[in-house]
Amino acid sequence: MSSSSLAETKQGQPDQYNGWLYKWTNYIKGYQKRWFVLQNGYLSYYRNQAEMSNACRGTINLANAFIHTQDSCSFVISNSGTMTFHLKAQSEVERQRWVTALELTKSKAVTLLESDDDEDLVQPDKNELQNTLKTLNSKLEDLRTCNDLITKHGAALQKALIEIENLENSSECATKIKSVNERATVFRITSNAMISACNEFLTLASTQGTRWQKLLQYEHEQRMYLEDMVEQLGKQHSSLEKQIRKQLNPAINNIAGQPLEGLGGDEDDDDDFYDAVEDDDFKTGALPSGAIRMSSHSAHLQESNYDSSDTDYEKPSKDAPSSQKKKKGKSYGAPNVSLSEAALAGCSAESAQPLVPLSSGTRRRRQNILERPNYSINLWSIMKNCIGKELSKIPVPVNFSEPLSFLQRLTEDFEYSDCLDRAAAHDDDAFLQLAYVAAFTVSSYANLTLRTGKPFNPLLGETYECDRLDDLGWRAFSEQVSHHPPMVAMYTEGRNWTSWQEFTMSSKFRGKYLQIIPLGIAHLLFPRSQNHYTWRKVTTTVHNIIVGRLWVDNHGDMDIVNHHTNDRCHLKYMAYSYFSREAPRKVIGIITDSSGVAQYELTGTWDDKLFGAKILSVEEPTKGKPEYKTDSPILLWQRRIRPVELEKCYNFTRLAVELNEMEENVAPTDSRRRPDQRLMEEGRWDEANDVKVQLEEKQRASRKVRESLMEAAAERGEEYRGYEPKWFRKEQDPQTGNVIHVFTNDYWTCKEKQDWDRCPDIYL
Repeated sequence: MSSSSLAETKQGQPDQYNGWLYKWTNYIKGYQKRWFVLQNGYLSYYRNQAEMSNACRGTINLANAFIHTQDSCSFVISNSGTMTFHLKAQSEVERQRWVTALELTKSKAVTLLESDDDEDLVQPDKNELQNTLKTLNSKLEDLRTCNDLITKHGAALQKALIEIENLENSSECATKIKSVNERATVFRITSNAMISACNEFLTLASTQGTRWQKLLQYEHEQRMYLEDMVEQLGKQHSSLEKQIRKQLNPAINNIAGQPLEGLGGDEDDDDDFYDAVEDDDFKTGALPSGAIRMSSHSAHLQESNYDSSDTDYEKPSKDAPSSQKKKKGKSYGAPNVSLSEAALAGCSAESAQPLVPLSSGTRRRRQNILERPNYSINLWSIMKNCIGKELSKIPVPVNFSEPLSFLQRLTEDFEYSDCLDRAAAHDDDAFLQLAYVAAFTVSSYANLTLRTGKPFNPLLGETYECDRLDDLGWRAFSEQVSHHPPMVAMYTEGRNWTSWQEFTMSSKFRGKYLQIIPLGIAHLLFPRSQNHYTWRKVTTTVHNIIVGRLWVDNHGDMDIVNHHTNDRCHLKYMAYSYFSREAPRKVIGIITDSSGVAQYELTGTWDDKLFGAKILSVEEPTKGKPEYKTDSPILLWQRRIRPVELEKCYNFTRLAVELNEMEENVAPTDSRRRPDQRLMEEGRWDEANDVKVQLEEKQRASRKVRESLMEAAAERGEEYRGYEPKWFRKEQDPQTGNVIHVFTNDYWTCKEKQDWDRCPDIYL
């Protein structure tokens, strides 16, 4: 490997950091030398310095990135599971210089994103600005009044002077002169008042001039930053389009059984902009302890170019199959993605250990909570400064929330865990098992139709346990493992199945609607059959944020992959349209085997029920769409009716009511102990809002302490590890090379001993 030289060039830009690094491309060419540019919170790379005038080959936004060191020379940068750079420096000193520069740049990028929260940076206090404008308006009104008085008294003085000139009788002259003197005195007083008002206005405007100049400079820098970001995104979009066109080759689906080592793309092709971006579908996940030994992601990606992060299977047609017995549909092709069965077998012994309830007997749980108070709120006063911001950055009062943390809301996905129990009972029928798994993924959206309240954003280090082994047969644990970007790691174990996920998302408020795009991947493992499923959730949109009744829609495509058999289920959530003939909230799907042959057809709605029918035969397509003949459909899942008495309790389900019920012996960081959430549940909203602000300020102060420690360590040339999760640990997936959070299984042991020394102090 040739030597690498690091060059730190300012070029009039103090935040720019350039240099050579070695970047992993593929198994054919390994690490390749690339020119990296660190600027404006983004890390971009080029093939060489001369290429900087053209489009970059890849960019990562450090504000939402994880930086993980592997060894003395290697480190990994991952951006919320969407892009990952595997980098290597020539020496440990050089690697540390880069890691320090990246951490400092990330800190600045995060601070820039939170500039609305930290008003002492550049932007003046809003109340102060409003008071200044109010004072200036008052001074302008004084000037207008003085102007009117000068005009009035000046006209009277001029009239009196004209009368003196036209006097014919000298006996009246003394009287007129006295009148002129009086009017002249009034005019002089008015003129002095005018001069005084002008001086006051000029002084106030001059005093505020410097502050306004700083504000304008700040806005100018923000505009330049956004323009540069848009330009980079435009270049990246163009390169992605070229890459997708290159990858959408029908011949790819005919490749089977070839190992990844033989599929290296030609990196010297001019259109090959991304020479080491891993497959999205197998990027992140919180693995069970011991499952790290298994091949939890694809060991052999059947792709013609390993550099693409886009999957290659076909998209569903608009005329997807309906629930009739003879229907028209499309046979969904699937890329061949396989797992090492020998590696999968390594986790069977540990995963199959019997689960023992921590408590004896079935406890009696609460049936309801206080009804939601009818508080009015000035919507516009809150919304006017929120447009275009990341959802997690908006200081939302509890008036828009429900008394549950997002950790608890995520636990609600297992309300219909009986679908997984039925799936576990069909280990001998992989297609029917996949149908029940698909029904489980659909059931997680069943309660969203009336649940428009926003859950509480978890604090960094906040945890939640839900031990329902005694009645529901599963227990779950989750932790907020990252604050920038927000990320939750969750681990759930049932009687004959195990599930884990890392949930992170991209969310934007667009004024009329709020859109949430999940980025994390969910995993499900059945130890007896070694069937290992993964999927990613679809987009959720909340409409009528400002005017009208709030309503929620889920839309997009979901692929559920069985990595043990290469079977695949493609679900399509139909977006609601006023002009569509389809039923609202409709979901359709096709289950195919490893060869792409359709086996089951699914249809239903995500808020009610889902049916599945075994495909008996497939007729030749008449208009490019095959015709399916199916057996009688079976009911895979149906939503349980919400109790009527809970309609005024935030439209909670019975499980949702039980989630925040206080329990003994839970961790000090458990969501049940969060004071603002508890106050809201008790109906004390004003106190809840005050406590919520205090908690956010405490979290912000803790973040600033960590940033100061990081800067101090950087000045000393030392490595600063930053915040570390307490119940999950970062490990590298041996199959994908991604850094994931693995559950340590220490929580339940510590709970039994009541040993909470590792828990941070996050509440008041």
